[in-house]
Amino acid sequence: MLIDVTLRITPKMAADAQGNEKRALVGHLGTHFDVMDKEFPLEYTERKGVVFDVSKVKDRDIDVRDIDPDRIRKDLFVGFYTGCIEEQGYGGKAYFTEHPQLSHELIDLLLERNISVIGVDFAGIRRGREHTKTDQYCADSGVFVIENLCNLKAAVGLENYTVHIYPMNYAEVTGLPCRVIIKTGEDGGTKTGGRCLQA
Repeated sequence: MLIDVTLRITPKMAADAQGNEKRALVGHLGTHFDVMDKEFPLEYTERKGVVFDVSKVKDRDIDVRDIDPDRIRKDLFVGFYTGCIEEQGYGGKAYFTEHPQLSHELIDLLLERNISVIGVDFAGIRRGREHTKTDQYCADSGVFVIENLCNLKAAVGLENYTVHIYPMNYAEVTGLPCRVIIKTGEDGGTKTGGRCLQA
């Protein structure tokens, strides 16, 4: 089975996003890979994955106590399903300024375990002035952040699947738009999962 967790962008969504988030103009529109000042490692195009359901966490940072740390291993794609992108819709001001965020302790744990990719269904693992600084902190440790994923709920509870990440081959930009597909089962199947579309 194939599950597409990439946000489908309409012209209205693009216009809304670019009106509320200036970085959406330079590689940070929709689902994208925050590469910062690093090169995208080709081996990261395929990674085993785990997605944690943290949708019940409200009014505080998502923390280590909200996940099972024993499931975090080297080279993984680690995703966090909050339902934010489905609930708020992509592109509005609140989406970019009031989204969930990961605690510093959780981020440090992910880096210590030498994972490859953090995937979230919201606008960034930290908000405001901490956003870019934290992305760079992760990139300096060889861990990259994919923002604005959708349909992550479909991967919660799945076992033994591979996450395929295909960023654009742009140079000298901090964000790379990308397509992200989760492949499950021995042969991958032919069924494609649902899409997240917010007008």
